[in-house]
Amino acid sequence: MVRTQIQLTAAQFEQLKLRAAADGISMAAEIRRALDSHLKQGNEDPARNRAVASIGGFRSGRADVSIKHDDHLAEAFGD
Repeated sequence: MVRTQIQLTAAQFEQLKLRAAADGISMAAEIRRALDSHLKQGNEDPARNRAVASIGGFRSGRADVSIKHDDHLAEAFGD
């Protein structure tokens, strides 16, 4: 391990302390876990990943959405 020093806002420190306690690990381990997760994402777009993950997660109740999507959007936006 390499020792380093970081500065956190008071709010970050409190959230980190609570999260680490809830997970039963040290604050340093929580920071390493968060950093590993962040680095693993690399250059991926988090918004795109959330959008892709939501595919199929919603139901409109309509069977023709893939065919009449423009009509449904116009109806929804009052055009």
